[in-house]
Amino acid sequence: MEVRVSKSQVSFRRRRGFAYLWRPGAYVKSEVPVVLSLPLPYEAESARFKEIAHPSPGIWMHHLELLDSSGLDAEVAEWMRQAYDSAA
Repeated sequence: MEVRVSKSQVSFRRRRGFAYLWRPGAYVKSEVPVVLSLPLPYEAESARFKEIAHPSPGIWMHHLELLDSSGLDAEVAEWMRQAYDSAA
């Protein structure tokens, strides 16, 4: 795994990126401190996602607003594992 830090985000990568952390307040008016974006090979059905985009065939980008670390639970860990596996 590789971690890349830029002005706009922190990305976690294998061959491709599998998780991205970014501050929405840098782009839009928002009180949310951080968003976790996960590219998955399917559209995950969960009301927890703020938005799901379909930027390319076989990739659905899921955006999860995190107010604090309590939002990082077993369900999120499973989505991250799936994103990691599909980034090989």
